[in-house]
Amino acid sequence: MKRFSLLAASAGLILLAPSADAQTLREALVRAYNESPQLAAERANLRATDEGVPLARAEALPQLGVQGNYIENIVQGRNAFLQPDRALTANLNASYPIYAGGRIRNAVAAAKTRVLAGRSNLRTAEANLFTQVVAAYNDVLRDEAIVQLNQQNIRALEVNFAASSDRFEVGDVTRTDVAQSEARLAVAVGQLRAAEAQLVASREAYVELVGSAPGPLAPPPPLPNLPADPQAAVVAALNNNPALDAAEQNRDAARLDTRAARAARMPQVDVVAGGNYFNYLGTLQSATIGGVPQTGTAAQAGLGFTVPLYQGGRPAAQVRQAQAREGVAIEQVTATERAVIADARTAFAQWQSSLRVIEASEAAVSANRLSLEGVRAENSVGNRTIIEILNAEQELLNAQVDLVTARRNAYVAGFALLAAMGRAEAQDLGLDGGALYDPTVNYERVDKAWLDWKDNPAPTPQGTRTVDTPAQTPAVSGVLDPELQRPIDTDPANPSGDVNTPR
Repeated sequence: MKRFSLLAASAGLILLAPSADAQTLREALVRAYNESPQLAAERANLRATDEGVPLARAEALPQLGVQGNYIENIVQGRNAFLQPDRALTANLNASYPIYAGGRIRNAVAAAKTRVLAGRSNLRTAEANLFTQVVAAYNDVLRDEAIVQLNQQNIRALEVNFAASSDRFEVGDVTRTDVAQSEARLAVAVGQLRAAEAQLVASREAYVELVGSAPGPLAPPPPLPNLPADPQAAVVAALNNNPALDAAEQNRDAARLDTRAARAARMPQVDVVAGGNYFNYLGTLQSATIGGVPQTGTAAQAGLGFTVPLYQGGRPAAQVRQAQAREGVAIEQVTATERAVIADARTAFAQWQSSLRVIEASEAAVSANRLSLEGVRAENSVGNRTIIEILNAEQELLNAQVDLVTARRNAYVAGFALLAAMGRAEAQDLGLDGGALYDPTVNYERVDKAWLDWKDNPAPTPQGTRTVDTPAQTPAVSGVLDPELQRPIDTDPANPSGDVNTPR
C-alpha cells in the first residue's frame, strides 16, 4: 500500500490560522486514535477474535483430568462381603487425538482466517473514525466562518439602518426604506443565532469524536495522491479497501467451516491412558478372610476410536447449514464489492463537484462584491433603492456561505475518497502521537498459549470521558479569510465604515 503524509503541505481553506498555537488536523487525529472508546472497543473485539485460534487448537492438544470420590457406606447389606465401610478412589485419565477427520485442522485454519478478517475490520474502523474526525474538524471551521460572515453582515446592515434613519430625518428616503432596513437587520440577527447554534452543535460533535474541546483550529492541509479519474479510484479501492478484504476473509473462513462440518461423519482415533487408585481405609471386613487388599493401583493405555454409523441426520444438517452460511459469505463479498465501487465513484463525483462549486462560488463572490459596490454607488446618486442594496448584500452573503460550505464539502469528500481507496488509516496518515497499535502483538502472545491459568488483567477504560469538558459556546476567534472580507460601509460619505462617524 502506498504511503503518504497527510501534512505534506499547508494551505488556508476556510480560516486563516489564528496563532502559532492553533490545533492541527494531525493533532486531532492522533488524539482520536489514542483515546477513542469506539476504536478501543474494536481493538478489544479483535483480541477476542484472536482467542479463537487457541480455542480451536485446544482440541488437538492432550486432555488430562483427575476424578476422585470418597464414599461412606452407611448401611451395609448382609451379602456385601466385599463392601467396605468407606472408600477413597481416584482416576487419572489422559487422551490425545491423532485423527479427527480434518475437523480440528480446518477449525484452526478458519479461526486464523477470521483473525485476518478482524484486522481488516479494525482498519475499517480506523478509516471511519478518521473520516468522522475530518468532517467534524472542517464542520467547526465552516461554522466559525459562517458565524463571522453573519456577524459581518449584521455590522453592514446596522450601517445601512443607521444611514437610512439619518437620510429619513433629512427627507432623502421614506419610512418604507427605513422599515426595510430594520426588517432585514432583524432577519440577519435570526440567521446569526441559527449559525451560532449550528457552531455549538459542530463543536460538541468534535468533542464527542476527539475527546477534547476544539481550540483555535489551523487550516487543514491539502490531500495528496487523489486519483485523476473514477476508474483509478475504483482500482485502488478494489485492491486496498479493508471492508472488502474482511468480506473475502470471512468467505474463506466459511468455506473452512464447511470442511470442518464434514468431519463429523469421519472416524476419530485417540491415544488413551489412565490410572486408578483405591483405598478402603481399613474398613473391608473380609480382608482377614479372603486376603482382599485394602489399597491398590492400576494403569492402562491404548487406542480409542469412534466410528459413527448413524447420527440421526445431524452431520448432514450441519454440513448443509455450513454450506448455507458459506453462500451468505460469498454473496456478502459481492455486496461489499458493489458498495466499495459505489463509494469510490460517489466520493470522486462529490469531490469533483465540490471543486467546481468552489470555482463557481469564488466567481459569484467576486461578482456580488462588485455588484454591491455598484448598487451602493448608484444609490448615492438616487438611481438605486435601499431594498436593492439589501438584496445585493444578501446575495453576497449567500455566495460567501456557499463558498465556505463548498470548501468544506470538497475536503471531506476528498478524504472520504481516500478512505474508500483504503488510504486513510493510521499508517497511511503518518501519525506521530506515539507507537501505533499493532494487532499482531496480542495474536503472537496468545497463538501458542496452552496453559489453563493464564488470564489477562481486568479490563479498564481506554477511551477518554468528556463529562468534565465545558459546554461549547458560539464564540469565535481568528481572522476571516481576506477573500471573504468586505467593507461594511454603505455610505460613500463614510469610507471608514464606522457607524459612529458623523454624517
